[in-house]
Amino acid sequence: MNVPDNRFTDKTVIVTGAGSGIGRATAIAFANAGAHVLGVGRREAALLETAREHPSVATFVADICADGAPEAVIEEAARWWGRVDVLVNNAGAAAIVPLGDVTGARITELFALNVTAPSLLARAALPYLREVRGSIVNVSSTFGHRPLPGGSHYAASKSAIEMLTRSWALELAGDDVRVNAVAPGPTESEALAAAGLPDEVVEKIKQDEAAQIPLGRRGTPEEIADWIVHLADPASTWLTGQILTVDGGLELT
Repeated sequence: MNVPDNRFTDKTVIVTGAGSGIGRATAIAFANAGAHVLGVGRREAALLETAREHPSVATFVADICADGAPEAVIEEAARWWGRVDVLVNNAGAAAIVPLGDVTGARITELFALNVTAPSLLARAALPYLREVRGSIVNVSSTFGHRPLPGGSHYAASKSAIEMLTRSWALELAGDDVRVNAVAPGPTESEALAAAGLPDEVVEKIKQDEAAQIPLGRRGTPEEIADWIVHLADPASTWLTGQILTVDGGLELT
């Protein structure tokens, strides 16, 4: 018998990058747990596909790197439901750019999305999170603490997210606002294709990654989403500042 999951009943959750992959799975998982969910992303059609999966998912189209966008996202959630209990900083980009090809503009663009935007979203959400003793869950990567030749600046941006997670956890502990992160290993998503790689290269990378993972396969978005929900669970009252790596054992190799 399926037991109803009501851990997040009447709570408001914001999920960025909710149009596909881990973001879509996370928005649906929180909705299944009773939350009101604001799914945020740049692609309206993709967000609407997510929303069709559950009636408790509302959508907000925004480029979170744009001036004023982080504040607009938080204000939209507050307008709908009057509160913000959880912020999931999932939106981000992977970038395979060898050092010899990197440009200042590419580095700036990558850090704007992977580091600056999550920081500004957290700042804008903070008054609401303090009021309800809420939580932030950042999405890092196994490459936030594992070298990635050819993708060093992507790895550095995720390493920054992990240090932000730990630092915010200490900074906000006095307000009972918890901050944790999940660090997924290679997961089925649109990230590789979105990085501009040809289909045959994407497929080769996927095969190579699966061969390196002790459990023998790439992860699914739903597997990552489950842990994001667990980290944000109001019952996890004594868990903060943690980086949970979910990568099929890749970190051990």
